[in-house]
Amino acid sequence: MTRVRLGINNCFAVKRWPEPFEWTRIISEELELKLVQFSYDLLDPRTPEPILSLMVEEIKGNIEEYGLELHSTFTGLVAYSLNLLGHPNPLMRADAFNWYSHAIRVARDLAASATGGHMASLSYRDWINVERRERMVKCIIDSIADLSHLARRYGLKMLLWEPMPLPREPPHTIDEAKSLLREVEKKARIPVRLCIDLGHACSWDIKEGRDRDLYAWLEELAQLSPAIHVQQTDGKADRHWPFTKEYNERGVVKPDKVLEAIDRSGASEVFLFLEVIHPFEACDEKVLRDLKESVKYWMEYVQP
Repeated sequence: MTRVRLGINNCFAVKRWPEPFEWTRIISEELELKLVQFSYDLLDPRTPEPILSLMVEEIKGNIEEYGLELHSTFTGLVAYSLNLLGHPNPLMRADAFNWYSHAIRVARDLAASATGGHMASLSYRDWINVERRERMVKCIIDSIADLSHLARRYGLKMLLWEPMPLPREPPHTIDEAKSLLREVEKKARIPVRLCIDLGHACSWDIKEGRDRDLYAWLEELAQLSPAIHVQQTDGKADRHWPFTKEYNERGVVKPDKVLEAIDRSGASEVFLFLEVIHPFEACDEKVLRDLKESVKYWMEYVQP
């Protein structure tokens, strides 16, 4: 039986509750959770000193005060807007490598055990040309392997690579995820694992089959995905809906089926992180109500 815990990615706090004392209080007192994945949308890891150290100190102090556990750090919407390690310009890839190097160091400073997220997006031009595509994917693998050397030096336990819902952002299929992990593990100095997102089984180039089935992703890959992003979705797009009555009636994510699929994978331990993303223009009070309802819904199936 897989040991499963419920936590939350604190992306919900972006622009609304950026103060560390606020998002830590909300997670602890209002959502009654302990496990946190930290979004780098709340602190760019390349923030200059002494601001960076002061923010890290404030975050760690509030995490300790509220008895929270910071599991990992992760890319957010800011980084997802970039090509990162898949940029066609090698100088921009070098800049992305530098960004991730800082992300690794800040993860260490925050006492997280891992960092990761969206690693790379290929340009359309590189993707449609098979030779360039293969060359770029090799560059991505080599870059992640090199980052693992740095992560080991800073004491992290693993890097997390998030499968994405479109073909230009590898991996986007189950077999591709398995293949890329095998390749990067040949060179990595610490484990490189996945962070599956339940809403990412919706790539436009796949119409049916196991790659469009979130439960197939879990059954085949949860043992390689110690962290999993949890959102409600209709399976047609990357929705990041809350688990409210309205969206649960429309959605395809069923907690009992999620847990059964994870258990069938043979995983020993998995951390589920709610990743609910409301529109920026949504009412702040409604956002908090939706989060509370989502946590209450999942707590019927898994403990924090």
